Order: sequence, then C-alpha cells, then structure tokens
Amino acid sequence: MPDKVAATTPDFTEALKKLLVEQLMNVEPLQHEQIIDLAHKYAPAFGLAEDQLDSVIKYVHSRLVTTMNEGVSLINQEVDHDEDWYLKREGLSWDYWSDYEQHMIAEDWHPRVVNTLGDVTGKILGLLKNPNEPGEWDRRGLVIGHVQSGKTANYIGLITKAADAGYKFIIVIAGIHNNLRKQTQQRIDEGFVGRDSTPGSLRKYVGVGRLNKNRKFPVSLTNTHQDFTKQVATGIVADLQGFNQPVVVVIKKNVTTLSNLYSWLKDWNTRESSQQIANVPMLMIDDEADNASVNTNKPDIDPTRTNSEIRRILKLFKKRCYVGYTATPFANIFINPDSAHEMLNDDLFPRDFIYCLDAPTNYFGAQRVFMDEDKSEAILRTIDDAENLLPLAHKTKDFPVSDIPLSLKKAIHVFIVGKAIRILRGQEQKHASMMVNVSRFVGVQRQVRDIVSFYLETLARSVRYNHSLPIPEALKNDGMRDLKAAYDDEFSALDEKWPEIQKVLSKAIDAIKVYVVNSKSDEALDYKKAEDSNESLTALAIGGLSLSRGLTLEGLMVSYMYRNTKMYDTLMQMGRWFGYRDGYEALCKVYLSEESQGWYEHIADATEELRNSVIQMRRDKLSPKQFGLYVRAHPDALTVTALNKMRDTETRPLQINYSGKLIETHIVPAADDITALNQALYREMYELLKNRFPQQRKSVDGAIFWQAVNWEIIDDFIFKYRFHRELQSDKVSARDYLRKTADRYPEVDVAFISLKKEALGQSRFHLSDDAYILCQERAVGRKIPIEEEGYFISNKERVAGKGVESIGLNAEQNKEAEEKARKNNASISDWYYRSIRGRPLLMLHILNLVRKPNKDSEPQKLIDYVPAIGIGFPGGDYTTTVDYVVNKVWLNQMKQESFDSPDQEDDYDV
Repeated sequence: MPDKVAATTPDFTEALKKLLVEQLMNVEPLQHEQIIDLAHKYAPAFGLAEDQLDSVIKYVHSRLVTTMNEGVSLINQEVDHDEDWYLKREGLSWDYWSDYEQHMIAEDWHPRVVNTLGDVTGKILGLLKNPNEPGEWDRRGLVIGHVQSGKTANYIGLITKAADAGYKFIIVIAGIHNNLRKQTQQRIDEGFVGRDSTPGSLRKYVGVGRLNKNRKFPVSLTNTHQDFTKQVATGIVADLQGFNQPVVVVIKKNVTTLSNLYSWLKDWNTRESSQQIANVPMLMIDDEADNASVNTNKPDIDPTRTNSEIRRILKLFKKRCYVGYTATPFANIFINPDSAHEMLNDDLFPRDFIYCLDAPTNYFGAQRVFMDEDKSEAILRTIDDAENLLPLAHKTKDFPVSDIPLSLKKAIHVFIVGKAIRILRGQEQKHASMMVNVSRFVGVQRQVRDIVSFYLETLARSVRYNHSLPIPEALKNDGMRDLKAAYDDEFSALDEKWPEIQKVLSKAIDAIKVYVVNSKSDEALDYKKAEDSNESLTALAIGGLSLSRGLTLEGLMVSYMYRNTKMYDTLMQMGRWFGYRDGYEALCKVYLSEESQGWYEHIADATEELRNSVIQMRRDKLSPKQFGLYVRAHPDALTVTALNKMRDTETRPLQINYSGKLIETHIVPAADDITALNQALYREMYELLKNRFPQQRKSVDGAIFWQAVNWEIIDDFIFKYRFHRELQSDKVSARDYLRKTADRYPEVDVAFISLKKEALGQSRFHLSDDAYILCQERAVGRKIPIEEEGYFISNKERVAGKGVESIGLNAEQNKEAEEKARKNNASISDWYYRSIRGRPLLMLHILNLVRKPNKDSEPQKLIDYVPAIGIGFPGGDYTTTVDYVVNKVWLNQMKQESFDSPDQEDDYDV
C-alpha cells in the first residue's frame, strides 16, 4: 500500500499522515511511541527522511491521542431528578443520535471524543424531563463550555437524543447576527435535518442525510437564507400534532423574529384541542445565552423585549425545557433567581441544573494561550504602536484612519508566510483565516478594509514579480524582505525552509480575500459555500462584535485585536483564536496590547475558579440558586459583564476557597522608601529562619529553602510586608486563609528565590554578610493608570518564573505533577499547588525591573533590588472570606459612566 500511495501522491508527507491515521485509528490505548515506530517503518516507502517526520508524528498524535472528560453538573436538590429516565424507557432507539455519531466520525472526530460526547449529552438529556411524562412541567438549565470548543456539536448531539426520546418541537436561538444564524442553520442541516435548506438546493442530502437516506427526516421551518416567517412555516406545517418526525426552527435572537414565532405558535393554541401545541414536548436551545437573553431592565417593571419574548414562547408549552449554552456565564449567574414577572413566570435563571463541559485535550484555549509560559511566548505578540493610528478611545463612526500600524502589517506578513507553509504541507484546500478586530464602528472597519486591501495588492505585486527569482535578487525588493523577516522571526525553526516558501508565496497571497464582517456587510463570509464548490477560503476578516460572537472563523491562524473593552464576557467572546489547530498550531499568532494580555490571563484564572466552584458545590450538594457570586474582581476595575446586566448586584463578603491558588504581589513599588522597608524585612526574615531553624535549611537550584516553618512566622511577615493598596484584599485574605488552615497546615515552606547560575556582572542581593541570592530580571507593563506614581505592574501580572513551584519537591512528585497537568490539559503550575505540595509555599523574589518598548529593542533598566512575594496554597476544602463583585457599591464607584456610556461595549457594530 505505501508504494502505491507514494507513486500517485505528490505530497508524500500528507499521504503518510493519512496512512498512519487509518492504521492507528482503532488502537486503544494508543501510545506516542507506537506512532513514532510506525512512522519510521513507512518513511522509506514514502521517500521521507527521518528529519521530515516530526510534523507527521505531531499531526497523528494530535488527531488520535485525544481524550475528553465528561465534565460536572450542579443540580437543584429540591427537584426530583430522575437522571436515568431515558435508560429505563423500553424500545427507545437512538436513530438520530446514531446518524450524528457517524457524521462526526466522518468529519475526522476521534471515536474516543465522540463516545464521550455521547455520554455527556446523555447526562444532559437525563437532566431534562421525560417527554412522555404527563402533566405540565418546566426545566431550566445552563451548559457552560469554552470559547470555540464545540458547544454547537454538543447541543446538536443533545437535540438528536431529545428527538429520539420524543421531543417534537425544537427551537434553536442562534445569536443576534445573520451570519451566526446562517452558520448554525448549516450545522443543524448537516448534523440533524440531513437535507440542505438553502433555497434552490433541491433539498439535496447533506451530512447525516448522505450517510442514511432512509431515515425520518426532521422538518426545518427555516433555511440558510431566511429566518422564521409565519407564511413559510404555515406552508410547511399543516398539523404539528400529526407529525411523525420532529420539527426544528433556527432563529436569530431578534425581537421581531421571536414575536413572529410567538404569534404563529399562539395561533395553534386557539385551534381545536387535537391540533394545539400546548402538549407538544418542546426543547429550546439558547446559544450564546448570556447575550441579549439576560434581563437588563428592572424585572419588576419592564423586562427587556428579547427576554420577554423568549419567556412568552416558553409559556405557550405545558411541556417545556430551556437550555442555555455559553462560554461566558457571568451575566447568567447575575440573574436574580427570585425575580419573576406575573405574566411571564420565572426568569431564565438556570434553576434546575448547570453543566460544565470539559474540552478535549487538543483544545487550543485560554489556559494554553495565556497561562502556559512556553505556549504564550510562542503565540502572543504585543501591539504597542496602534494608539496614534487607531486609538482605543475613538467613539465615532467617522473617525479618520490614515494608515494601519506597523504591527498589523507584520501580522499580515505572518499570515501570508503561514499560508505558504500550509500549502507546502498539503493543506492548500483547507480554510485559512486572519482576524482583525480594531473597532466596533462599521465606518472605521470599512476604512481599515480599504487600507488593508491596498496594502495587500501592493505586496502581491512585489511577490508576483520576485518570488521566482534567485533569493539574493528577490530580497532586494522591500516587500519580499518584509516577508522573509516574518519567516526569520516566527517560523525559521520549522521544517519548511525559505527557498521552498518563496516559491509558493505568490499562490499564498493571491488566495487571500478581504472581508468586512458586520451586520451591514455587502458580501458574506461563507465557508460552506466555498466547500460546496470544492474550494477553500483564505479570508482576512475585518470586523467588530459581529466577528466576535459565536461565529467560527475556519482555519484561524493570525488574530489581531486592539480593543478597550474591560468586560470578562466580551473579552472572552472576542477570543476567536481559541479552538482546534491540529496540524498548524505552530503557525498561530495572537496580537494584543500588553494590557489586554494581562486581562485575558486574569479572566482565564477567574473562569477556572468559577468552574472549580461548580465542582466544589456539586460535592457539597448545593443548588444552582446558591451558585452565582463567585467571580473575582480585577484590581484594574475589569468589569465582570455589562453594567446593565448587573442591576441586582452589590459588593459583599463571600466564602471562597483558595485551595490550589497562587497570590503574588505583581504590583511592585519603584519608590526607594517602600523598597527599603521590604528589603529590610527580607533580611530580618532570613536571620530569624537561620537562627531558629538551622536544620531545615538547604540550597535548591541557587535558592535558599526552609522546609516546615511555623505558620505564625509567615503570618507576621505578610502583616509587615508593604502591599500596594490594590492588593490589600489579597493580603487580608492570605492571612485569613493561613489562620483558617492552620490546623491542617501548621507549617509553611519558605524559599528565597534565586537564579540557578551566576553570570558575569550579575547583581546580588545580600541577605547577610555571608549569604545572597541572584536577582531576577522582570519586564514591567504599564504604570498604574491612577493619580499616584511610584508603582509598576509586572508583565502579564506574574512574578514567579516557570517551574519555581516545584522547589523542594523530589523527582517522583514532579513527575506526578506533569502527568496530572497533561491529563487535565492544565498548567503544570496549577497542579503543584492543587495536589502535589503538602503545605503552603512562601516565595521571596528580588527583581531587577526593565521595560522593553518593543520586541526587538534592548531592555531599558528602571530599578534594581525590588522585593516581590508569592504564596501558593495546597489543594483542599478550606474557605476564607473576601469581597466579590455583586455589586451596588462598585457601581457607585463607576458613577462617571452611565448605563448608556459609549465606552460600554454593546452587542452590535454601529
């Protein structure tokens, strides 16, 4: 077989990938060494040298060595949940699910992940009601996923199982924009309906329909080009009760559309009882449930119209289930669970269940991009030159754009070279995308589109005239030199080398098409249309919030975002760069301001904390009603969600768990007096430990380490240490937590952190006449944007370097941390604190602060010998009290901003 493939396939690397996947697909459990062995076995037959196999092995590993955990649910203990009802139903066949299962496998989903998805959707189905159960019933739930992680696949799986179980009317509310509704309709057509709903398609088979043409095809009342209308729906459906197959409608989250659907459904309930829909079991899926569905007005006066229409539709059915899906549940958990409206019943609070999904291990998410230092360094690029051309604070659609920043031009160069590399890898027929998000104003987006298009055309001419020339001759051209610089800076370590890349540059740049993606776009970004024509899209998409909410950018490689929103949910939804990048992860780059990088890192941490809260509350048998106030406030006033979604909130002390958490003084002083006080405290601490615990002292990789120091000494040290005022709550909670856990952890490890090796001219910080540690260099971000001066924020709001958490641990413990981190797709640092360390760890750093104006410049020295501390807590079940945003006091502090302030991001491009 290898000889035949090699003889007929010009791209032998891709042919070998395909062969290995076919042969190893059903090997369980598959070990990485098996992939290596088989790749080396077949390499000679494909004419490939050993040094060409790295990309093949990585690809096959990402495709096949993939797992997904089942996640965790939080259920209302006051409700009678028979979670196994569907297992008890005799004669229940899973026809729709079986078709969808086979469709996913045909779409290259790993069977192991598909099996887990089946288990998860089964668990969520169990949290709904048995559609055959008599009487009136109502279920409200929320499913929390990750941005771009497969939430749509999950709810299509739930729809298929619900239809198999007997739910007959299914409503999918697919976001607020036409492009997202269309994309969702296409996915529903392929995964559930089985026929193409595009007008003029002659209802051709797609997806599950191609795999099984003898199935009972569900009826869709909407199509890819048209949202719900009463006229079309009436023409399709004569009798809902008499339908043998389920009916599905995919609608935009729009007041007019929702009102039309309500009116049409209400008409059915005025007919003779045999045709009423009141007793038809109904499932409503609310995609992006935090967006527009949440009641943003005072509930006792006037619920927002979108929220009102959704609740009116639900009330028409006596047998109803509402399931919201979101990756950013912050707005949903701020819904007042006790709010109700006399005409509309309860609000959309997920009172019955909350289900947190786990992402597969190959998911390219916030933890990987912002919390893994190695990945962050490879992926993240800093925008530091955009403010003069595209200021963050521009507030009008007529803002004049004279040019695009150099950083954006460099990002375009990276996209072109990355596309060329994918061509060399045999991925020319795969979609490739770049995202540019620099304004919410349509007028500004169009100006940027015009400038980018002109720049691309100029660059394309340079490439066409020079790419086939000898390299020295070609590089005399400015455009070619810019592209070569992008290769040198970002991709020179890859297998693909410049001579081969230069040859295909013209093909790469000619494939790029520039789109504006907003509610007023004159040309849709339609990957499905290209696929139907056996083509691929190479898209450079420029947009704002229309680009940021739910829309999947296929093959996304380069993201450039310069925005000033400070909301958790909006920022995370802008993260279109999350998802799956099998076969080209090393080509992906994300361009953000330094400030935004810090925000994202914090949000990733806050979101993980929220998920951990679900796990803890499940263990404690608490209900969703008691969930909801576990979102940490950011020291830079990062807004949890839009102010008008937080009218029922206030600031109050809450019990939280600091288990497995690291607190650091990432805001550091530049003032000599504060620095001197903290330096003196270091020396005092050193002398105390040296004299009282001489036997526990040891040297570890240059650091001076004490094991098992009495917690009261650490408490006294933290009390005396000068924290910035923005970190005072951390100081208080750290001390509270030490006291509260003293019975479990009466001792703390202490490490004076140092560099491992001393270089010539390396600065030393003397703890005594005969002891010193080597200073660590740290870059700073911006000065604190408040009136006071004299403080800096460390870059990415972190102090400790990679691996420092392992200090004092043995090789076996380090190996355990690595295995747990890999299994849970998490940062290894998390697992040192979460499950490996047996007691808290206090880290004392001495920093030399520098500033790097840009990536290529030399560091500028700012100040030396600045103390910064960190304390990490082991995993466990102990709690302490801190202030959380829940939030009326905080709103008063934001009095300069009204609810309608133009600085607030809304849900539309304007």
